Amino acid sequence: MQHELKARLTNPAALLPGALPAIQDLLKVTRQGGVPESTLELVHLRASQINGCGFCVDYGVKSARKAGVSDEQLFAVAAWREAPYFSAEERAALALAEAATRIADTSDAVPDEIWNAAADHYDEKQLAAIVLMVGITNLFNRVNVTTRQPAGVATW
Repeated sequence: MQHELKARLTNPAALLPGALPAIQDLLKVTRQGGVPESTLELVHLRASQINGCGFCVDYGVKSARKAGVSDEQLFAVAAWREAPYFSAEERAALALAEAATRIADTSDAVPDEIWNAAADHYDEKQLAAIVLMVGITNLFNRVNVTTRQPAGVATW
């Protein structure tokens, strides 16, 4: 299916008064959870890849670079299980992000094995930050994919 790379409408978060500041405030809170910025950016990027959000993948790569994510990690994040560039902590966060993004794909959406692996590396506040980052990313992805926000165009 081909479609014009043009937004269907202005980003809804920019159209509805108060929506954008509320989303940005929630995003800021995730940065206060004690998880490295680079890990949060990897989580955002991976969830955006899964959801096929070109806008968020483009933005996510740029943001991840600013947070110090290496080119090797950026190039391999879609295949993180098979790539040597990720720490055990990053792998646990990426597994949690994938499971929480693909909740409709299995009856046990976030299995204890994945949750427990993340909990081995992160405390409750850090887990909260990762879970919120995944949720916010999925919000961004769904808004941008639904309204066809094109990559490389500032809409927020």
